[in-house]
Amino acid sequence: MADDIEFSDFTAGEKVRIVALTARMAKRGAAGPNVDLADLKRRIERIERDALRRKQK
Repeated sequence: MADDIEFSDFTAGEKVRIVALTARMAKRGAAGPNVDLADLKRRIERIERDALRRKQK
């Protein structure tokens, strides 16, 4: 999503949440190609937006 964010810009809690959400996406994706991952992607994008806002302050 945001090109200005690096993994080091996230807090420890955000890193854990992103890793957990990514693992959930991988698990759902293994179920088949027709699985909807949009809700998990939105959650990750929200974390990225928060980190970007914090970085720009």
